[in-house]
Amino acid sequence: MNPQGVIGINVLFIGDIVGSTGRKALRATLPALKSKYNPHIIIVNGENAASGRGITSAIANEFFNWGVHGITMGNHTWDNRDIFEFIDDEPRLIRPANFPAGTPGRGYTVVKANGKELAIINVQGRTFLPAIECPFRTTDEIVDELKQKHKHILVDFHAEATSEKIAMGWHLDGRASIVVGTHTHVQSNDDTILPEGTAYITDTGMVGSKEGVLGMQRDSVLYKFKTQLPARFVVDEGKWHLHGVFVKLDDATGRAIKIEKIRRYEDEWQMD
Repeated sequence: MNPQGVIGINVLFIGDIVGSTGRKALRATLPALKSKYNPHIIIVNGENAASGRGITSAIANEFFNWGVHGITMGNHTWDNRDIFEFIDDEPRLIRPANFPAGTPGRGYTVVKANGKELAIINVQGRTFLPAIECPFRTTDEIVDELKQKHKHILVDFHAEATSEKIAMGWHLDGRASIVVGTHTHVQSNDDTILPEGTAYITDTGMVGSKEGVLGMQRDSVLYKFKTQLPARFVVDEGKWHLHGVFVKLDDATGRAIKIEKIRRYEDEWQMD
């Protein structure tokens, strides 16, 4: 529902980008997504962008050159050592805010584009992931600080358990404008606007090969599952799919007006 006369902020959030296949998909689809949704602000999760493990300065700059305004990360933040060379100097890239104190980088930022601004927070779950600081308490502290100046807040909750993500959605309902889940690479079908106006989805999905397993070559993944022996996971270069969400926010209140899942497939895409 989009009430007549409401001035909105259009936000495009793209799920976990996996390796060269994911980058290829993002580059191919962004022009058409911009044309259709007219986003003021575009955010992507980039923690798997470099061969499925971390991100590099070159890749981050590539995303920014394509029109991305902010990059969130997750449990693979430190997998590529290149990040230590630029994370402190790049305010548009954030890592989970509940990483240990003194960790390089920042856990939240404010991006400004096309006359609009959006505060972005990145936190990581603890269920089936490392036991780091509490994401709920960490988010409370940051939201309380940001709400003093900003109406529009997006939280990327990078977590494994659906229950933990759903709990975060309810926890932040009415305080954050958008709560999106990342990490599992499988888009959930529960996109909704919660009662107090927060747009929510348990997992945004991924951008990468739909012919692999979560973007990786399926043979090595199957080998590991069947034998329990070590296996080297490599980004699959098969046909891609792209998952994300579009959210329209009320400019005056920060409440969500609309949320829409996005799914695009190379098989159905007209490549330039």
